Amino acid sequence: MRIDLHTHSTASDGTDSPAELVGNAAAAGLDVVALTDHDTVAGHAEAVRALPAGLTLVTGAELSCRLGDISLHMLAYLFDPAEPELARERDLLRDDRVPRARAIVEKLRGMGVPVTWEQVARIAGDGSVGRPHIAAAMVEAGVVETVSDAFTEEWIANDGRAYVGKHELDPFDALRLIKGAGGVAVFAHPLAAKRGQTLPESAIADLAAAGLDGVEADHADHTPDTRERVHGLARELGLLATGSSDYHGSRKAIALGAFTTAPDVYAEIAARGSGAAPVTGPAAD
Repeated sequence: MRIDLHTHSTASDGTDSPAELVGNAAAAGLDVVALTDHDTVAGHAEAVRALPAGLTLVTGAELSCRLGDISLHMLAYLFDPAEPELARERDLLRDDRVPRARAIVEKLRGMGVPVTWEQVARIAGDGSVGRPHIAAAMVEAGVVETVSDAFTEEWIANDGRAYVGKHELDPFDALRLIKGAGGVAVFAHPLAAKRGQTLPESAIADLAAAGLDGVEADHADHTPDTRERVHGLARELGLLATGSSDYHGSRKAIALGAFTTAPDVYAEIAARGSGAAPVTGPAAD
């Protein structure tokens, strides 16, 4: 089995619609794919309707969190999307994205960057607006060559010149909310230093003690040595270790299935999730 547990669609900052994403996942030879858009479940229904024969969809979301001065992301799988407390928090996270994005655009314009809110809104479409949409506008304006080039201290990386914070969950609150909705919690790219400051391993141990289920070990933003360290940390703390592409379509140069999760780890995630169940496309005729 080939299992990719971290992807994004146009419901947040990917370039594939949810229907296109599941079609592309099947074409890439995946057996299981998780749709984990930022702070939203808006793409789930379309992805379920479009599931190709034999492909299994794991519903999820990537929740924005902060502990002290450090931003982090928590992948939530198989939770009940209607559970009111988590739904309310997702709304707060998503709604704060618009004023935050507007503020980043204003900072960029003050630095002489010729981007507009209208341009960013057009790129985001109906998706949950985020920094990748602003980065795409910067590419359109010829300020940077690629989306990744915008995520530097010079521009919109964490603590970059045009960075603006947003509403983020305390990760311990996120764990409580995910578990309360029957979900499974996996810390996304936990030691990805290229994204900015990372949590100390002692804090990850505290999250494990508070109910964290797993850590995303195999990820493009982890070096080979880092991937090995995260796997070791998972063993030390009794956590599941996943692997995922963090696919964003054409917005990032990473292919579906570039990193994958072991079948036994996926089976454990599916067994632990009680708020929703994986959905498999109809059997072929």
